[in-house]
Amino acid sequence: MNVLRTAMLMALMTGIFLAAGFLIGGQVGALVALLAAAGMNLFAYWNSDKMVLRLYQAVEADEARYPDLVHLVRQLSSRAGIPMPRVYVAQNDQPNAFATGRNPEHAAVCVTSALLQRLDTEELAGVLAHELAHVKNRDTLTMTITATIAGAVSMLANFAFFMGGRNRNIIGTILISLLAPLAAVVVQSAISRTREYEADRMGAEISGRPLWLASALQRISHSAQAIENPQADAHPASAHMFIINPLHGGLTSLFASHPSTEDRVARLNAMAAAMEQTPKPGPWS
Repeated sequence: MNVLRTAMLMALMTGIFLAAGFLIGGQVGALVALLAAAGMNLFAYWNSDKMVLRLYQAVEADEARYPDLVHLVRQLSSRAGIPMPRVYVAQNDQPNAFATGRNPEHAAVCVTSALLQRLDTEELAGVLAHELAHVKNRDTLTMTITATIAGAVSMLANFAFFMGGRNRNIIGTILISLLAPLAAVVVQSAISRTREYEADRMGAEISGRPLWLASALQRISHSAQAIENPQADAHPASAHMFIINPLHGGLTSLFASHPSTEDRVARLNAMAAAMEQTPKPGPWS
């Protein structure tokens, strides 16, 4: 069912892309858009990890500099039953994390420098287990391709606004220039929210302690509301890849790509209660 839902959402995004292309250049424009969408999907398939990691200027973490981080990822990967992904650290004042890559054999997990500074070992384990769940579920490919198409739809819509009126109905062109980015964000958000819940659940199972992740989510959310993430604000189409929404202000804040932190924590607390675990206090309580 999850595969079918993803396929339908991806088809809808491609349809939006084709509609924008049609408004720009009719059948020729739609064909060009189709070829562009296929090319972007192929490019994202083979280069998704490199593309996103470069965007956030992430540097690969080695055991000499980050021994605890690398050791923790190795332990959790073994528990998850997947190959150990490459580990990266991005210098960023906002605590956050994401995973990328086309499959578990070619995956990468990235944490910000602020995440390492602000979380304790147990909370960090909860976050890493969540990201490894995305890798195990093969969410990383879908999330990265979605980000690529969402960004391209917005770009194509801008072309439609300036170029489409000459040969196409000007009202339709204006509508697609306004609605295409919105529709792309809605689809992107639907994919992200479904997968975040599942990654929370599976990540809690990997670590064996749902409250580690619950505590981390609250701490990250509290910090992310006060600390900007310039790279994410400049490239909002990638925001859904993070464990907590990294965006600040503007129209992007109207389209949250994640479930509410309160709802996610409540689900994790319910898991912990079923496992008879005691909630961990934090400075936000």
